[in-house]
Amino acid sequence: MPDAFDGNRVLIVDDSSEALAMLSDALSLEGLEVHTSNSGRSAISMANFKVPDIVLMDAMMPGLDGFETCRILKAARGFEDLPVIFMTGYNENEHVVKALASGGVDFVVKPIRLDQLFARMRVHLSNSKRARSARHALDSTGRWIVACDTNGLIAWSTPQASDLLAKVGIRADTNSYLPLEILSWLADGACNDVGGNPNVFHYARLGHDIEFRRLSDSGDDEILLRLVDRRRGADEEQLARAFGVTLREAEVLLWVAHGKSNKEIADILDMSPRTVNKHMEQIFNKLAVEKRTSAATLAVRVLWRE
Repeated sequence: MPDAFDGNRVLIVDDSSEALAMLSDALSLEGLEVHTSNSGRSAISMANFKVPDIVLMDAMMPGLDGFETCRILKAARGFEDLPVIFMTGYNENEHVVKALASGGVDFVVKPIRLDQLFARMRVHLSNSKRARSARHALDSTGRWIVACDTNGLIAWSTPQASDLLAKVGIRADTNSYLPLEILSWLADGACNDVGGNPNVFHYARLGHDIEFRRLSDSGDDEILLRLVDRRRGADEEQLARAFGVTLREAEVLLWVAHGKSNKEIADILDMSPRTVNKHMEQIFNKLAVEKRTSAATLAVRVLWRE
């Protein structure tokens, strides 16, 4: 059926055996792979053993309550995009605030109306899938990206960014903070970089030299920062120097190296496919190659050299 959940894995956490049985039966009929837990500690162990696609979390449980369980889960690497929907018997502002503050994406009030629950689950599963897809694309294309909030609390980082941060003594674990100098820059836009660009911050420690480049300024709580190893320069800058191409041509070549088609590159770089084709002609001429696979091979050799 079109609205089925297509085998997504749900973890239901509730200290009530009756609630677990009711939800388990209902969600199994909708095509979900269902796992259940009657305590917060058990839920954390189960999630680490087999990562769920979505969690239904009872707010009030003895011992470790749902709010603290959610905080622990969301702090672990790999669970950043895991949607947690709280189930509570209290439609009170305090519970709503605690649910969202602990990392939940939504809440439903008991007794639960299954049609509303299913609709909310579909929305959050779809959003989570898009977020994971975007994060996987960043990881697999070797992008040096770190996300933090306005207080410098790190939400997530790509593996490449984590490695580069470690070289200047910054931990990239979830719930770690960026140094005070970077927080001041994020807060007031001051810069210490030649050229006076407020979106670029220069940070040097332990014999390494990196730039923080602010990618997003949307006014929300998440700030995206791109890291650049100043010894090597950004990927497109390396390609431009190596092959004598323009920065725009280097951007096109970079995505060719990551296996993107001309149409995909046009969408990514916000240009027409015809403009991408013209850039490709110039790239072929300057690299003295005839095929995109040859151009990609040359680009990868530059980007992957130590």
